[in-house]
Amino acid sequence: MSNPVEEFNAYRSKMNEKLLADNNKVIKRIFNLDTNAYAPGVLDVKTKELLGLVASAVLRCDDCVKYHLESSFKEGASKEEVMETLSIATLVGGTIVLPHLRRAYEYWEVLEESGQG
Repeated sequence: MSNPVEEFNAYRSKMNEKLLADNNKVIKRIFNLDTNAYAPGVLDVKTKELLGLVASAVLRCDDCVKYHLESSFKEGASKEEVMETLSIATLVGGTIVLPHLRRAYEYWEVLEESGQG
């Protein structure tokens, strides 16, 4: 039986390595900026990940939603915190976000069931 979390992470890692191996300065700087933006600061990492989850849902990026769900899970976000966050995303993004909300809910269940993240 396949594991959606493992599959997503394996593909993401493989492709990130390929992208970074091309030694494109702009891409490397974007990756670095992303890493640094989610580091602890005035806002804690969990809050930043939940903010990233809102933006990702509103922008309708399923890969981004999965990434921020897993990061939020690792940071100890509860299902209630994630659902409240996704409710804000749905409010801001409108009903077009509903399919992404469904997939996010399903992926969160996989994270909870597998204990992965």
